[in-house]
Amino acid sequence: MCAIRYLKLLPFIILAVIFLSNSSASALVKSRSSEEILHGSYDQNRTKLESSNFGVPLVVESYERNDRVHVDVYGIFDYNFSNVAKSLTIPSSWCDIVPLHPNVKACTYRELHGAWYLTLYPGSKEYQPPAEKRRVRYNYRVIARQPKYLDVILNADAGPFGTKSHNMRFEAIPINDLRTFVHVSYSYSDSAALRLATRIYFATLGRDKVGFTVTGTDKKGNPKYIGGPRGALERSAVRYYFAIQSFMDTLRYSEEKRFAMRAGEWFDQTARFKVQLFDLEKKDYLTSKASEHENQLKLQRIIDKIKP
Repeated sequence: MCAIRYLKLLPFIILAVIFLSNSSASALVKSRSSEEILHGSYDQNRTKLESSNFGVPLVVESYERNDRVHVDVYGIFDYNFSNVAKSLTIPSSWCDIVPLHPNVKACTYRELHGAWYLTLYPGSKEYQPPAEKRRVRYNYRVIARQPKYLDVILNADAGPFGTKSHNMRFEAIPINDLRTFVHVSYSYSDSAALRLATRIYFATLGRDKVGFTVTGTDKKGNPKYIGGPRGALERSAVRYYFAIQSFMDTLRYSEEKRFAMRAGEWFDQTARFKVQLFDLEKKDYLTSKASEHENQLKLQRIIDKIKP
């Protein structure tokens, strides 16, 4: 019965895992936060970006070692670096980004004692009102904002079911005056309970869910993709990559039009990867997100009235 309970909760666990990070990850952040290292990543992935099989300049890499799962997504935005840095160093911007994910029902932001916190409300892929009992609060920090380097991280003290060291990170450097190289990474260390739940889930309900890393070919020569926790984290990483891109693409429009246009573009971007990312029909997705966006606005208005 315990394993069944974990199985039912697994989609929410995976979603929460992606957005959490405890303070012990600071050593990892420092070791990967230099502008020089990101330039090295660009040089290393430049050829792959130019010849990507995805139809867009996108590279997805991941690994799983012992109890840790890590994913890196590299891509190119057709925006100058200053616009990217200006937009993504505003905490509220991330609450325009993360709810594009089908499993995010709402996101709110608040400054408390000089620090910024974002609260995420996970749920099912279909419409759901935000549930207080499932909310997850995490810290938003700008680690570095330099003339030619940006480093942003979202973290929290701990994750569900004993998980720890969760990390979501966004980095960027300019390629030229018109293009920006971006890096989105996710990592976490799991627990015995989560490993049990994931084994059951990916052997049953999630057995057809795959990521982007090609592990081989089938008898017909078609690519075989990574499954399990690595595949799950790859799917979410790419979803959020396109959420950030869709956010940037719609900033030039009036504020009242941005949400609908952003949601539509996100769906169209991800729908190209039907094997990995398709969950809902476009009409159902847009209808659910419109209602959830209204719920988010109501929650934010309540928070705005509360003084620290």
